[in-house]
Amino acid sequence: MTTLFEKISQRELPAEFLYEDDRCFVIRDIVPLAPVHLLIIPRKALVNLYEIEDEDVLLLGHLLKISKKMAEMFGDGNGFRIVINSGKLAGQIVPHLHLHLLTGKSLSQRFS
Repeated sequence: MTTLFEKISQRELPAEFLYEDDRCFVIRDIVPLAPVHLLIIPRKALVNLYEIEDEDVLLLGHLLKISKKMAEMFGDGNGFRIVINSGKLAGQIVPHLHLHLLTGKSLSQRFS
C-alpha cells in the first residue's frame, strides 16, 4: 500500500515543498496545531520508530538537522518542539514515519 506521504513525495498529490533533498522533504501540516506546524518526512517508507534499524540512524539524524534548519527559517528563535507519534496509541494517523515541528507560540504544555 502506498501511503499519503509517498504519493506526495512522488508528486502524485499536490503539496508545497518547503524543503527537499534526496532523503526527506518538508511540507506544512494541513491541520496545524501551532502558527508554524511543519512535517519533516523521510523518503524511505518506515511505518514508525518501531521499524528503524541501525542503518536508519543517519537518516534520523538528518531529519533532526533539517528540523533545526526549518525552525531557523520559519520560527521566531524562541524555541520549537519536535514530536514523533509512533503507533495508533500515540496518535499516529499516517503509517509513514514523520516529525512534527511546532513553533510560533508558547508550547509549555506538559504531558503526563
